[in-house]
Amino acid sequence: MADPIPLMGDAARNADPGNDDACAREPIHVPGAIQPHGAMLVAGRTTQEITHGAGDVRGLLGVQAWIGRTLGEVLGDGLAQRIARITQSSASGGYAGHVGMAGAPLDISAHVDGDRLIVEIEPGLETPLPATAILGQLEAAGAAFERAASLKALCDRAVVEFRRITGFDRVMIYRFLDDSAGAVLAEDVAEGMPSFLNHHFPGSDIPAQARALYVRNLVRVIPDVGYAPAALEPSWADVPLDMSDCVLRSVSPVHMQYLRNMGVGASASVSIVMDGVLWGLIACHHREPKLMPYDVRAAARTLAGGFARQVKAMEEAEGYRERLRLRGLEDEVTARFARDGGLDGNLAEAAPTLRRMLAADGVAAFRAGELHMDGAHPPESQVLDLVRWVEAQGPHPVVTDRLPEAYPAARAFQAQASGLLALVVAPDEPFVILWFRAEEVQVVEWAGNPHKAVALDQDEALTPRASFEAWRETVEGRSRRWSLAEVDAAARLRDTLLEARSHRRLQELNVRLSDAVREKDGLLQQKELLIKEVNHRIQNSLQLVSSFLGLQARSLADPSIHAAFDEARRRLQAVALVHRRLYRADQIETIELGRYLEELVADMNASLGREWEGLVTVEASPILIPTDRAVTLGLVVTELVINANKYAYGGAPGPVQVTLEAQRANLRVVVADQGQGKHAPGEGFGSRMMTAMVRQLQGELVFAGNRPGLRAILTCPVAAPIQPAT
Repeated sequence: MADPIPLMGDAARNADPGNDDACAREPIHVPGAIQPHGAMLVAGRTTQEITHGAGDVRGLLGVQAWIGRTLGEVLGDGLAQRIARITQSSASGGYAGHVGMAGAPLDISAHVDGDRLIVEIEPGLETPLPATAILGQLEAAGAAFERAASLKALCDRAVVEFRRITGFDRVMIYRFLDDSAGAVLAEDVAEGMPSFLNHHFPGSDIPAQARALYVRNLVRVIPDVGYAPAALEPSWADVPLDMSDCVLRSVSPVHMQYLRNMGVGASASVSIVMDGVLWGLIACHHREPKLMPYDVRAAARTLAGGFARQVKAMEEAEGYRERLRLRGLEDEVTARFARDGGLDGNLAEAAPTLRRMLAADGVAAFRAGELHMDGAHPPESQVLDLVRWVEAQGPHPVVTDRLPEAYPAARAFQAQASGLLALVVAPDEPFVILWFRAEEVQVVEWAGNPHKAVALDQDEALTPRASFEAWRETVEGRSRRWSLAEVDAAARLRDTLLEARSHRRLQELNVRLSDAVREKDGLLQQKELLIKEVNHRIQNSLQLVSSFLGLQARSLADPSIHAAFDEARRRLQAVALVHRRLYRADQIETIELGRYLEELVADMNASLGREWEGLVTVEASPILIPTDRAVTLGLVVTELVINANKYAYGGAPGPVQVTLEAQRANLRVVVADQGQGKHAPGEGFGSRMMTAMVRQLQGELVFAGNRPGLRAILTCPVAAPIQPAT
């Protein structure tokens, strides 16, 4: 199934940004109330004395008073002890059990928030589902997932299985796109319910803080969209209760009205999370109010995990097959240039193979004033103008699936070339290769007018759009996206061509200018010696400054100043490691980032001392990256490891995992520890330096819980993105 276009035309861009910002600022994690189908008790974590309550505590538990009493007095000593064991043994809490109180079956769960113990009580099934029945359903669904031959077939099977388990009238697979909008990939719907299959939804429908909660709380249920919130009593006098992990947390009034406008009586959302990233949702709707007890939620959560693993396996297998295909075509191109005549004599003949290599609709190769083209391409004069524009962008590949936005002159030939992957092989000749992808005009169906996703009413209150009737938009000036594997293949081809050109020139020089070659080799040796000497002196200088700081620190009695000197020494050592490791690299313009990080971390382990041996580990995918960006990434990773040592483990040794992986056209670096968890953001030199480096990478650094510990997630483009024309 082809990925939807990531940026859904003008509609996605023209929605009122002020209203979107208001949605994003809504404090949905601290509503101060719950959904009234259940009840909540808030107690001290150690004393278990109840301080607050919400919902129908009296009706569900059959007690008249609860404030000031203990959980044992209200729920019974046995259940209170189970709650204590769960919250003490797990950082996230969990399910305490199925009990019958006041004549009704109840599900009890509990978790902690700082010094508070939060107990949630909700209606359960009259007869709990047998474990064998649940496991049987999950096993059958998992086997069906494994038999799916494509992502579309997998999604089509998944909606059927989720609807069978949950009993909801409509179940959809909703996937997030690159611009935070979403698309419905598959749907199973009861007769008479409207369909949203293949419809798109603007990013403001699920703002950023809501997406963050979906990663944290994997199942979200609203049994009755017409409920009146039940407030916590007594009201909070200090910091409000964080309900991020609460099943009963009351929902934003904007979202409630959104669901009512859809004609929905109940809804549930099950998160599809892969490697800590929200890939999409299983969205469930019902015409009438409908409960989703704990047993059903647990089954849905487990099934969603199996679905996510299957999607990841499919994507990885597809990526592997694509890399194999590209390697084969790279070898074919290289073999052509190795024939008699070399690059000069075979460039024109190789143009069709170059085009086929990246599944392009057209290709143009400009070298030393000669232009060779194949397939669908712009007119020759416009290709030459485009070549000059590509040269002006610098040495890094130019990659875009919307060329008219970055290069307005491309609107004249967007039918032939809305997508461009271009690289300057050799600026001195010049030698430039451009791959073109034709425009793919797409009619996007939105669920309602995305221009009116969110509005302000006369009382300045946010209101969602009232209509979800199909609203069509024609998207032009876009092509199929270039994959990260294709960009890597183009970069490798450039290295191969440069190597072939160098080899050819060396052969000619060996024949005609052997003396000059020997002189050049001598100069190169001198240059190498000079570089080694400079490197040696830089390392000595850094070591000298580090030693001086150590001497100064030992001569000072003030512990705070001593700590500052130690911090400065660690940062100097980090810079020295990055410099030394980069110097050992065997490439100049690009570097294989996975190997670079592995070698950098190996040096870091050695520098931290024997007690750190093997504690800092790396799992890295092979990604080619410009050398200048590798330096900045190395400094960011080093700073994050230093922070883990300082804040997570208080200076003591502890495990730190560094992960590098491709994420569509971006790369993602995760530094995870198992220490003390999230700490307050620093304001010192290190924090300011890291903020500046992340901005230089044009990336985003976010922090998330690791349970236990902290995960620092850096996402950034492989190469600096080109800037749109002004």
